[in-house]
Parts: sequence; C-alpha cells; structure tokens
Amino acid sequence: MKRSILILSILLMSGLLMAIGVPTDAADVIKIGVVGPMNFMQGKGQWNGATMAAEEINANGGVQVGKMKMRIGLIKADSNEFVSMTDATNAMERLMTQDKVDFVVGGFRSEAVLAMQDIAMDYKKLFIGCGAAHPELCERVDKDYNRYKYWFRQTPINSRYLVQVCLINLATVSGILKKELGIQTPNVAIVAEKAMWIDPMIKAAEGFIPKNGMKLVGIWRPSDKATDTTAELTAVQRADAQIIFTIFSASVGITFARQAGELKMPAAYVGINVESQKDGFWDATQHQGNYAVTLNTYVRGVDYNDLTELFIENYIKKFGEVPDYTAATYDAIKFTLGKAVEETGTIDAGKLIPIIEKAERVVTAAAKGKFDKHHDIVFGPGYATGITTQWQDGKMKGWWPNGWEGVTYKGMVSYKLPPWMIEKYKK
Repeated sequence: MKRSILILSILLMSGLLMAIGVPTDAADVIKIGVVGPMNFMQGKGQWNGATMAAEEINANGGVQVGKMKMRIGLIKADSNEFVSMTDATNAMERLMTQDKVDFVVGGFRSEAVLAMQDIAMDYKKLFIGCGAAHPELCERVDKDYNRYKYWFRQTPINSRYLVQVCLINLATVSGILKKELGIQTPNVAIVAEKAMWIDPMIKAAEGFIPKNGMKLVGIWRPSDKATDTTAELTAVQRADAQIIFTIFSASVGITFARQAGELKMPAAYVGINVESQKDGFWDATQHQGNYAVTLNTYVRGVDYNDLTELFIENYIKKFGEVPDYTAATYDAIKFTLGKAVEETGTIDAGKLIPIIEKAERVVTAAAKGKFDKHHDIVFGPGYATGITTQWQDGKMKGWWPNGWEGVTYKGMVSYKLPPWMIEKYKK
C-alpha cells in the first residue's frame, strides 16, 4: 500500500513538473523566472500565462537553439510586492543566485519593480516586465543604456499612454453626457489608490479636465487595499460628481465598485480598475459591479488578430476565467524571448537584445508587438492599444477603441450610462 502511494505521489509530481516545464536542472532547459505577487490575481495571471507558453513550446519539442532543442522550465517567485519591498527584492535575488535563471518575466508594483530591475541588471539578466506601468522603468534605458538594456516592458503600455487613453475615454464620456443628458460642464471626481505609478496620471488629468469643458471637483486617494470607501463615495456625492475617474490596480477596486453600486451613484465611470478585468469581479462585487470601466487587454469575443481568440479560449478552458493583462507573460515567453532565441541560436542576453530591439511580432495582445528605443512597448494604431471595457448586465464588454484613429476590433459595443443617472439628469 505504501509503495502504491509513493508511486502515485511520484506520478502526480511528475505531472506537475511537466505542466510547468520542469525539471529546471537539466542541460536542455531554458530557465525562466516568473516573479510577481502570486497570492493576488496579478501574479496568478503572470504565472498562468507563462505556464501556457511553456506548455505549448514544450509540446512542440522546445525552442530551437542552434542545433539543439531546449525546453522551457519555469521557476515561480512570489514577490509579495503589495506587502513588502524586502520580499520582492529577496525573490529576485533568489532567482539570480540560487535558481540561476536565464531570463525573468513579471513584476507588478512599480516601486518594487524598480528595485527588482536593479538586481536583474546587476546580473545582466533579461527582465521582461509584464505588469508595472511607470515610465521611469524604461527611461532608465535611455539614461544608462549599458546598464539597463536588459530590461523591456511587454505590458502594459506605460502610464503616460494609459492616461492618454483614459483622457480620450473621459472626453468621450463627457460628450455622451452633453449629448444624452444635456450636462454641458460635467463635474469630475478623481478617485485613485495611493501608488507611485498613478501620480503622473493624476497630474495629466488635472490639466486636461478644465481645458476640455469639464470641472474637477476633487481628488481622493484611498489605500490600494481599502476595505471601505464609504468616506470617499460620500464626499464624491456631496461634490455632485457626474463622472468618476477611477484609477485602481489592487483590491480597493472591488470595494469601490461594490459600494458605489449599492449606493447607485448617479455618475458615469471612466478610468482604470484592474480588478474588473477578471470574470470573478461580478461575484466579488456581489453583483453590484455594473458600469465599472477599466483599460483592459483581453476580452472574450474581442480580437486584436487571429491569435487572440485561440489564446483566450485556451486560457479559459485551462484556468476557468478570462486572462487579465499580466497574462501577457505568454507573449513575453512565446514570442519575444522564444522567437529571438530561435533567430539567434543562443540564450546569450547580449546577442538577443539587438534582435528584440528590432523585431515586430504579431502577439495576442496587439496587432504587432514592437519596442521603442527606450525598450517600451509601442502604443498606437497597428500596435498596442489595449481595450477599454465596461461591465454591462453582468458581463464584460469592450467599448473602446471603436473607430479611434481608424482602429476597431470585432465584438465592440457602445458605452452605457447607469439607468439611475439617466433618471436623475434626463430632461
């Protein structure tokens, strides 16, 4: 009996190892560290996307590296970066010194990624960011190329582009209020979590709002882990805000959306709420999350290109939910790294960098994935644009771009105002 249990345990462990592209100590394995907050949706998305890429590559025999095939081996590193900077830097140090990885993908909170980036650069390891948006991460490449050339950002578009899209969306929603409700100068409230990457977005919004026929009535900065946003919502109501510009990347996004839904806030939403990118958002908000809006990457039924639908459907089949944007670790491993390794016939970072810098590759999250001179993902028509989504009748729908700069994607819908807002303002 004991022998049977032992054999079963070995078989189960072997299945787990094969599923994530391990063992990583074999000579024919490319070791890739996946670093992120693994107890949160962002880290889980990073790990899931990486797992899918590794499994697909390994199922085809691996990556062609010169005359040999090499499999992908993944090493999970929990950065715990929402809670501890020390945990984040320790996770990266372990990848470098103990696990001796060839490459790293992931990272989420900009403050932590800046520190982890320095460690990866010390060891001259390619680190492809799949989560952090602050421009400084790529500006470092321009300031000190020889040190920071090992860094590339696969996703998201940086916070300057994020705010550009948010402001385009804000102007669009303002136009809807003017046209449909007769509100000529909409009052805008900014509610944004306390986080470094958001600061330049708020600064840009402060300048944009009054110059574009709107009035800024206040800025509120709850904790990114706040479990009660009643005070902020009450203040927003008192300010008579008709548009709420949200900027959330963490769990406060669920709290805010649920409580706003319970209060039936007579306001239109625009901005970012990363938690609303996941299917579980509807249940997490106790079915109060309708009309929540966020910049997004993957939406079921909306395709950037011929790769998108297959990736989304396979991801749902495997993990039971639509991927969030951090799952673009899939693109980082399968296309950015995988293709560059095959083209150069090496895993030497110094030889890979020029290839990655020049390449334009079709990826699941854009028409084409290309990096600019700062090693930042290129934003614009034909490249990465992202999608803006809204929860409508309990389902996530894509509503932007829907004609912007001539760009549209199959499956887009129109933006919806909350019915209680229409009831209050419609004349």
